[in-house]
Amino acid sequence: MRSRKSSSVSAGQVQSIAESWLSDQFEIKGSGWKCTPQVIWKLVLLAAAKGWSLCAACRDLSDAPSDDAVRKCLHANLPKRPRTLEDRLEPLLRSHLPPRFLRGCHTVAIDWHLSPYHGEPLRSDNELYHSQAKSGTTKFHAYGTACVVEDGCRYTLAATYILGKESPQAVLGRLLDRMAASGIRIRYLLLDRQFFAATVLEFLQARNIPFLMPVALRGRTPKKKSRRDKKRPSKLRDFLKQPAGRHRFTWSVKKTTVSFDVVVAYKSYRHYKSRKRRGKRLLYAAWRVPGKPRKIRDLYRRRFGIESSYRQLRQARIYTCTKCPVLRLYFVLISLVLRNVWVWLHWTYLADQQGEKRIIRLDRLRFRRMLDWIAKVISSILHDDTIYETQTLSMT
Repeated sequence: MRSRKSSSVSAGQVQSIAESWLSDQFEIKGSGWKCTPQVIWKLVLLAAAKGWSLCAACRDLSDAPSDDAVRKCLHANLPKRPRTLEDRLEPLLRSHLPPRFLRGCHTVAIDWHLSPYHGEPLRSDNELYHSQAKSGTTKFHAYGTACVVEDGCRYTLAATYILGKESPQAVLGRLLDRMAASGIRIRYLLLDRQFFAATVLEFLQARNIPFLMPVALRGRTPKKKSRRDKKRPSKLRDFLKQPAGRHRFTWSVKKTTVSFDVVVAYKSYRHYKSRKRRGKRLLYAAWRVPGKPRKIRDLYRRRFGIESSYRQLRQARIYTCTKCPVLRLYFVLISLVLRNVWVWLHWTYLADQQGEKRIIRLDRLRFRRMLDWIAKVISSILHDDTIYETQTLSMT
């Protein structure tokens, strides 16, 4: 057991830990004396750490195989279906969790990550998810993730590929099933407004999972003012006129009827143009989540911790223009594994021990610095420090 007084971790150890996590869980067969499994994993890690493509990583190193050989080797080892790849590589996200994760309950956030795509699908249009225009396109490769949003332990627990016509309830059920199979218990589930639907609320209540999400007011605002009694709102939009507090509401949509609490809270902010202080009313749908409106508002603010995981995902994602959704999912899972390695290093080596509590100091090892360490070690292994001679042309 290591001492709590002093501990250190080097760049070589970080690279070795990341490579061992991947190679132990996902076996790759080489395709020659130069394109070995160890070399392939190093090239994949280098491309992820630098945010390059596999082609750029191979051509940057003198002792690396050709990018065509590495690409063919990956296609030969990857399955043909995204679900099969998730079953093989996605459990790696939960394989090195601290023992405390299996003992207690945790606050988990689930969200969708949309990666803009400007090309055509490989086989079927159902491979792409269509949404509002972003980055000049309405077509995306969509991924659902579940992340613990507790301070210092923001592990990504599950990830899945989302088909174009897949319902939010199906995506949510798949993520919850994978966490339940690993023995992870949920205290509160924080969801985005995209999941606000009567079928989703009924599904979560049937599984006895406490949840909290914003109320999505869909449809046009009525032109005529309603004369209904403010004390008994009959529609979700009527809660915009209610004071702060908790209100019981029964929602009936088609053949689905579900009851939950609508929490009305207030938010104060400064307008970015006029710089004047303004107020905003917030509506939350809560079920078995106790607390006053201010506590509910502060609890839901933790969900934005999953946005930082998406930012770090983009930092460690391999650049590609391939049409293959399996290869794209593979690159996304690699970036999430690297992020979990970074969280695990802070929890295992770099945290301060104060009694039974550990204090995480993220300034001791930033995620970008960890990626630079990995790239530096791999470059020193697969590059022979060749000096390139150039010829200077004189201007006459």
